[in-house]
Amino acid sequence: MTKGRVYLAGLALAVTATAAQADITFTPAVVSDYDFRGISQSAKDPAFQLGVDVTSGPIHVGAWTSTVNFGSSSTEIDWLADYSFGSEETVKWNSGIVYYTYPGGFSYPEIWLQGTKGWFSAAARYSNDYGNTSADAGYFEANVAIPLGETGFSITGHYGLSDGQYWGDYNYSDYSIGVTKSLGKFNLALKYVDNDIDEDSPLYTEGDVLNTEDRVILSVSTTLPW
Repeated sequence: MTKGRVYLAGLALAVTATAAQADITFTPAVVSDYDFRGISQSAKDPAFQLGVDVTSGPIHVGAWTSTVNFGSSSTEIDWLADYSFGSEETVKWNSGIVYYTYPGGFSYPEIWLQGTKGWFSAAARYSNDYGNTSADAGYFEANVAIPLGETGFSITGHYGLSDGQYWGDYNYSDYSIGVTKSLGKFNLALKYVDNDIDEDSPLYTEGDVLNTEDRVILSVSTTLPW
């Protein structure tokens, strides 16, 4: 609880310092399933999500929330702050911290460093208290978003590796491939999601909660103000 209060206090100070000259946007979304690193967070049901972002130059702070369904909580609220540097001509870098909270459940921090060059990006993420268990965990990912000319379509791909003390002998990879389409003020995305969690792993489940089976996910989002 103390870590959460310190982090939120710092986030509030950052928002106050940048709000006067900041851009504020709201991004609501509906997804057919909330996928987090290859595992369903909404028991294969649709999820409603909302992001609030405050950006001033290279500084960004925000909050993001989603409905979830995995037992201890029905809501996820994430608080984040990050800083961007570098250039489009070389590599655009982004580094920050996110504090995942699940009211009525648990909370934990994670830091990251991401580099982006054109349609390719890669990131390393680390938590020293993953899932509020005192065990560390890392997540390493690579992503592509390749625009198809001026059609408004893009091909997307993702690969991620979950590793570290928290996962022990059951580290795993997740991956997806999909397509996005800009349609007026809205963004549509369709992707196929899977992982290499086998039936011998304690992570494996065919049930709805924390489902690890492959699936196709549809999402619709927009960013306000229009």
